[in-house]
Amino acid sequence: MTVKAGSTWGLHVQAVQTADARHSRATSPRRVAVIARPATSAPPSSALSCSVLVLNRLYMAVHVVNVRRAFGLLCRELAEVIHLDDGKFGTYSFESWREMSELRAEAKEPHDDWIRSVNFEIQVPRVIRLLRFDRLPKQKLHLNRRNVLARDGHVCQYCGRHFPTHVLSIDHVVPRSRGGETTWENVVCACLTCNVKKGGRTPHEARMKLVQTPVRPKRNPLLLLKLNNPKYESWRTWLDSVYWEVGAKDSGWCVQLPLA
Repeated sequence: MTVKAGSTWGLHVQAVQTADARHSRATSPRRVAVIARPATSAPPSSALSCSVLVLNRLYMAVHVVNVRRAFGLLCRELAEVIHLDDGKFGTYSFESWREMSELRAEAKEPHDDWIRSVNFEIQVPRVIRLLRFDRLPKQKLHLNRRNVLARDGHVCQYCGRHFPTHVLSIDHVVPRSRGGETTWENVVCACLTCNVKKGGRTPHEARMKLVQTPVRPKRNPLLLLKLNNPKYESWRTWLDSVYWEVGAKDSGWCVQLPLA
């Protein structure tokens, strides 16, 4: 039998009964072995892994946060929900958004995300607006592995095939051993096989051709990946001419807000 504890760890108790064939069942001793193992935790809700666009008090995009952070700001009355409905934008506090969610629960859209609590179900907002913050973040784009992979669409720039993140690497077109610098114009996404094949040579020397010439992106590559997802279509209204950097924490998106 299995007995589970109330915490995140479970205690599995396995009762093993052994009997000596030469004795009767009544006289056989019972041995109980107790084995403690960590219980398998439930996978995180996909809705909680979504991103929420944050506007400052002047309705200018400043950050992207995760859902937990967004609801924390709403519950503390530091932000309000901005929602597009019938072609018009409306603003909602946490309580009014909860009431709105109850009305919308019967007609959920395919790209909507919902979170169920003990007493109610609430829709994940796509955009929130800070009520006490009107500054702008620094417009800076970091050159790092995550941004390079996003810029190249997770496609090896030598063989042209798409790969998951864990089997991709960053390659210097002109090797560092040959004076190559770590710049947007000299680094590309490469699969491990092509990276090893190229080694410390230039593409010409290795007889390998680049899929496209590496350039510095005009916008944050991670942000562009989000915009390609239909569920974040409403972000486009607020992201015209936005070139600021979004941090790499929490699935690639900044989760810290410089609140006054």
